Amino acid sequence: MRIGELSTRTGVATRLLRYYEEQGLVSSTREHNGYRDYDDTAIERVTQVRGLIEAGIPTAVIHDMLPCLASTSNASAPVIQRDLAETLAERRAQLDQRIGCLAKNRDAITSYLERATVTG
Repeated sequence: MRIGELSTRTGVATRLLRYYEEQGLVSSTREHNGYRDYDDTAIERVTQVRGLIEAGIPTAVIHDMLPCLASTSNASAPVIQRDLAETLAERRAQLDQRIGCLAKNRDAITSYLERATVTG
């Protein structure tokens, strides 16, 4: 599929898709006319990458994580460098904090809505 279709199917701008490719996060082949051609697996990869970026993980770390993202059904455990493992553990702790904060805010909104009288 061409970049425009991948953009439509993932909701990610073509400019960002080109950036992801420059960073080595997604790949494409080139058609004879120079257009990028992505296979169907690019949809899942772009979705994963976008989610990790939205979670605050830098693209350089995502690039190092690509072997882990390739297949969640792979039975063998990936071998990673200690510094990457430490970075990921720090990011996970930050995400846990954010999730806790978001859950408290959600609960407060839920409580407020349960007690509120809606008019109009």
